[in-house]
Amino acid sequence: MDSFYRANNMDWQAIGLSVRLSISTTLILLALGLPLAYWLTFSKRRWKFLIEAVVALPLVLPPTVLGFYVLLAIGPRSPIGALYARLTGGMLPFSFQGLLLASVLYSLPFTVQPVAAAFAAVDPRLLEASWCLGVSRAATFRRVLAPLALPGIATGAILSFAHTMGEFGVVLMVGGNIAGVTRTVSISIYDQVQALNYTAAAWTSLFLLGFSFTVLVFTYSLQRRIWSIWPGRHGL
Repeated sequence: MDSFYRANNMDWQAIGLSVRLSISTTLILLALGLPLAYWLTFSKRRWKFLIEAVVALPLVLPPTVLGFYVLLAIGPRSPIGALYARLTGGMLPFSFQGLLLASVLYSLPFTVQPVAAAFAAVDPRLLEASWCLGVSRAATFRRVLAPLALPGIATGAILSFAHTMGEFGVVLMVGGNIAGVTRTVSISIYDQVQALNYTAAAWTSLFLLGFSFTVLVFTYSLQRRIWSIWPGRHGL
């Protein structure tokens, strides 16, 4: 009974919001990240390294710095913020939509880099053979490239989901701490510690730790399963 009571001290509202944010972020990143990773892999542009640097920037930039610039970019006096206010009557800062935009930017390299590496690992002769047979680039991507790069795509999606679940600095800067709107599980843990509610913080942290470990186990098992059933894999 005591363990049940402690478990109910967890902020399930914040956990649900984090799951919703992670799912939305992952879906958007898959829609944006796959074509971007394709371009980064196969483009011959000399200035491609600039785009690669921009994509990787969230990996080295402090989250508070990224959150600050996102906050300025979507503020009510910015073009983006003003346009959003005219269309919806609301504001992007301290809203779920603003939080989603910041999460997409912050987790972008966790999708693009694994997918680009998977695309680069595909034998280019297979793609060239498809093109020589008259198959369009879009159909080649769908029928040849994407299935062969499936482990990398799955890894990018899972890592982006897990990374969004644990975000703190960016979401705090852009979304603040509004219960049911922008308070994610990481911010909830911080609040619990600040309130000296160590029991609730410990149980919520344990939940997040177990979730993160489960995600990693699933990622590695998925990759092993995909490669074990892939045709011709055992003949290598």
